[in-house]
Amino acid sequence: MRLLVVEDEHSLREDIARKLRLSGYEVDACADGEAALEALAAERYDLVLLDLNLPKVDGMQVLRTLRRHDLETCVLILSARSEIADKVEGLDAGANDYLSKPFHLAELEARVRSLTRRKFIQQNVCLCCGRLSFNTRSRVAAVDGQTLALTRKESGVLEYLLLHQGRPVSQEELIEHVWDGSVDSFSNSIRVHISALRKKLRAALGYDPIRNRIGEGYEIGGEVQ
Repeated sequence: MRLLVVEDEHSLREDIARKLRLSGYEVDACADGEAALEALAAERYDLVLLDLNLPKVDGMQVLRTLRRHDLETCVLILSARSEIADKVEGLDAGANDYLSKPFHLAELEARVRSLTRRKFIQQNVCLCCGRLSFNTRSRVAAVDGQTLALTRKESGVLEYLLLHQGRPVSQEELIEHVWDGSVDSFSNSIRVHISALRKKLRAALGYDPIRNRIGEGYEIGGEVQ
């Protein structure tokens, strides 16, 4: 899943981005409201972590601008404004959650897990497809209970395909949600990671559960002989 961190304090922004990347998320980061609006106009994110006290454009204005045309992207406000009135204003403006500073990174990560699961209407932390399972909390994939050794990118691709079982997922969609802004649609990196993932799944399952839908993308499903 792809996240945008908007925080003007450099050290906190770096700490948040590092923590979330280690947890398997793809993270873009920016330091002011103007850059945030540009990023939101150019890319699709599963979750935005938004500070309110931003230079150039205030965080509340960023939120209101986003909500004029996008009601789906989850927004978690991070702010030193801890008064009830500030929280009410942020939630009324369209935020999904509000976390007051200072906070522990462990709590932040728990809020992110909750919001991203809620976005995909995923109640269980375990995603399953036949004998294949993926734990979204531990980020461990397994076949018949035996752990698969996947890279972070392979885990991200598998998670996204499992979240969207029943429909093909295009390469462009995988770029938007699994890769960061440094990769373009012409990159061979995506195909390399998908090929490596399919090889590992085939070795563990005895078949490849990922199908190519010509002109549509990749779909994970049942056994294909």
